[in-house]
Amino acid sequence: MLRFDRLIPAATLVAFWVGVAPGRAADSPAAPQVPVSVAELEARLKLLEAEVKELATLVETLRKAKGSPESGRIAELEKQIDALTREIEVLKLGQAAAPPEDRFPYGLGPAASKVYHVREGVSVGGYGEILYSDFSGRNDSGAPSGEDDRLDLLRAVLYFGYKWNDRILLNSEIEFEHATTGEGAEEKGEVSVEFVYLDFLVKKGFNARIGLVLVPLGIINEMHEPTTFPGVLRPRVETQVLPSTWSENGAGVFGETRWLSYRAYVVAGLDALGFSAKDGIRGGRQEGSQSLANDFAFTGRLDVTGLPGLIAGVSAFSGDAGQGRIPAHARVTLFDVHSLIQWRGLEGRGLWSHGSIGNTAQIDEALGILPGSSASVGGKIRGWYLQGAWDLFSLRENARQSFAPFLRYEALDTQDSVPSGFQEDPEFQQRIRTVGLTWKPIPQVAIKADYQDVDNAARAGVDEFHVGLGWIF
Repeated sequence: MLRFDRLIPAATLVAFWVGVAPGRAADSPAAPQVPVSVAELEARLKLLEAEVKELATLVETLRKAKGSPESGRIAELEKQIDALTREIEVLKLGQAAAPPEDRFPYGLGPAASKVYHVREGVSVGGYGEILYSDFSGRNDSGAPSGEDDRLDLLRAVLYFGYKWNDRILLNSEIEFEHATTGEGAEEKGEVSVEFVYLDFLVKKGFNARIGLVLVPLGIINEMHEPTTFPGVLRPRVETQVLPSTWSENGAGVFGETRWLSYRAYVVAGLDALGFSAKDGIRGGRQEGSQSLANDFAFTGRLDVTGLPGLIAGVSAFSGDAGQGRIPAHARVTLFDVHSLIQWRGLEGRGLWSHGSIGNTAQIDEALGILPGSSASVGGKIRGWYLQGAWDLFSLRENARQSFAPFLRYEALDTQDSVPSGFQEDPEFQQRIRTVGLTWKPIPQVAIKADYQDVDNAARAGVDEFHVGLGWIF
């Protein structure tokens, strides 16, 4: 979303750069060398910010004035100054810094979107997470939990991008999980390409994408870097109901307008033989690895992004998952309503999701699950959560750090209904209360801790305590 309160100081700052960098053309997009100290730049920016409100009001007046001689230039000025604004933000905060929340292109996280902020050539970024998990020795019924505490290099991720020109770019994410892939029958980590795609940029409102794309569902799946969400672990609703991280081979279109952002793709469908009672459709992700393409699916999202600090919208996925491997259609339809609000150090998130899976009796038969069992694939899955966080350092002017306690409540059921003759397992009816905090000594590093009270209808929930370290670059 292009904001005029950013455009005016950015344009003035560009003039400032040009004034202290002799020989540079005013319309040159190349990044200049920093000619002054950080303190001088901050002082300059502080003076510019005092002019923003008055100038922004003037720009809005020109926009609304019918027949204004300036109105015909606004669209072109938006395009030119938007590019300069992105460049200035990178120069202001450094190449490794995250752009402001409303500058992330098309829902991607700050490190994943670096290729969009370079003029041309290679971009490199990444993120990582280290996780310590301490499980309660007993579950809610008092029985031994059987869980071992763990310390894990959860993820080490590298982003590689290449921008040939203003029209064509490549972006990719390669993920290393759990430090090593192990040997033989050892169950360790894996190396995966989370996404790799080509963008063909036509204009801000309409562009094309082809490759291994992130399925645009929920809040976390596209923006899953550890510095972008409160809590050590991703919400369970967005791992078991919406199975992040979820990507698939496909193609589609995407774009932004002044008020809206959208993405719409056709992708290879799920594989129903990977479904389960516990994890719903998660095991049916084909992840671009020789994906069966007997059945395709449609996925898309639409968000309102025109108000600073607000993202709110809907997303959906629908397609057959039979892939010719079961004697019936197995259509999966999944949708969610989500919102993310940020205001003066306060952040609120909410998501509600519901899914249906067709002909689960035939899926169970193909999986060898017999009637009377409680292991049937759920015909319906659902989940929701609400989350609030408050950055206490937002009370301090020009604070570089953040310290944000947060609360989250979520409820989910991956077996909300089962075929006739099967039983529901109450263990999959879950309620999780999470309380924790996130400290960011700099915006690119997050130290987190939280406690989860995990309940289910079978009284088999095991409470968990986590400490995490996350970073982006």
